[in-house]
Amino acid sequence: MMQFGGAPLGLLAGTAFTLLLASACAFDLRVRRIPNRLVAALAVTGVLYVFATLPAMTAVLHVLGGGAVGLLVWLPFWWLGVLGAGDVKLAAAAGVWLGTAGVVEASLIGAAVGGVLAFWALARQGGIAAGAARFGVWLLTSRTTGTIAPELTPKERRIPYGLAIAAGAVAAAWVPGLIW
Repeated sequence: MMQFGGAPLGLLAGTAFTLLLASACAFDLRVRRIPNRLVAALAVTGVLYVFATLPAMTAVLHVLGGGAVGLLVWLPFWWLGVLGAGDVKLAAAAGVWLGTAGVVEASLIGAAVGGVLAFWALARQGGIAAGAARFGVWLLTSRTTGTIAPELTPKERRIPYGLAIAAGAVAAAWVPGLIW
């Protein structure tokens, strides 16, 4: 896992990483989308930083492993219609920076933050009873049609899950070993 403290290059890279993730959060909050250009910038700067600080073969394994694990952890949630593709791509791009162990830790932290966001969203949208009713209608529709029904919550009221993924990535990057 990459660490950002100490050396000037590490601090500069950590600042860039954090600012790119903060920009993704701003877009996710405002329009519930994370632009591909922003995700690409995060991934490319991650590749450049990793190759500048690690031996070539280690860097290749770090970049490919972190990106793949970030993608694989969050992709099932996109398939289920729970997350947007931008959230999954954001996790994979952050994984390029974090490596395999770092993206697993970031995902666990992000899932915990996502749980807090879910409770906040439930409170804003009528509480647990109203959320359970919406979930019941969605589940019944999905079972009846034999496919996963579309999301019932309007786009502007959905959880901006990029916030949770970014928070997990920033925490895992700046405080490695927070969980293990």
